[in-house]
Amino acid sequence: MCGLVLLDKPEGITSFTAVNRVRRVLNCKKAGHTGTLDPLATGVLPILLGGATRFADFLPSNRKAYLAGFQLGVTTSTLDITGEVLTQQPVSATRENILAALAPFRGKIMQVPPMVSALKKDGKRLYELARQGIEIEREPRPVEIFALELQGDELYMECSAGTYVRSLIDDLGHALGCGACMTTLRRVAANGFDIAQCTPLEQITDAPILAMEDVLAAYSVVQVSAAQAARFRNGGALDLTRTNITNPAEQQLYRVFGDDFLGLGRVQSDELAIARLLVK
Repeated sequence: MCGLVLLDKPEGITSFTAVNRVRRVLNCKKAGHTGTLDPLATGVLPILLGGATRFADFLPSNRKAYLAGFQLGVTTSTLDITGEVLTQQPVSATRENILAALAPFRGKIMQVPPMVSALKKDGKRLYELARQGIEIEREPRPVEIFALELQGDELYMECSAGTYVRSLIDDLGHALGCGACMTTLRRVAANGFDIAQCTPLEQITDAPILAMEDVLAAYSVVQVSAAQAARFRNGGALDLTRTNITNPAEQQLYRVFGDDFLGLGRVQSDELAIARLLVK
């Protein structure tokens, strides 16, 4: 089995557990997800199966979208409702105050990652240090918020990969002067896929398996001869002048097809080198 399945991850399990359940149910030897969701979070979790796992770094679009619930007046150790309550304050902020406070968070901003995260420091994940009661200084990182709106009682947010929604909600609470924590999180889009395309875990045996040539459709196609296909499969680069590529840009990626999809090639000088082979 080789391809991509779109899971609507349920609440209460890790992404790792979700992937293992999908792997066992689909009887697939190898599987991996393309972006971690915390146990509290639900929603879009693309899972690569078999040889497709080698293409995780090539999936298009790092833009993601979320719906997040939040509670004003409460801060916690994890920045979400699962953590130890640190402070509780009365809330006087109005909806208009919240809307005004959101404005500075749109666009390119710097964000400090939370301690309870999978980022590493000296080989240890931050959440492991947090469990030991250790808090270290974290450098702010650039992220981009493409859209940030208040929809009912939830925040709708489109952002770059690596953005922490609970950190933004915590920052929003500070801006309002009362604190805030995240209560729910649902990822509604990731890697170019929408929540409407996803299948619940209990129905995953009926989920469509997307072929990698379709998943990677953002890349242009180059069709090669049988001899070129054999060379490419065996690790050899192809002479660009003997392909149908016109005006190649250095480092540009292409989907390479013989009789079927072979993998991705990358333009390097006057050759089309292997970026990733599909091994089913």
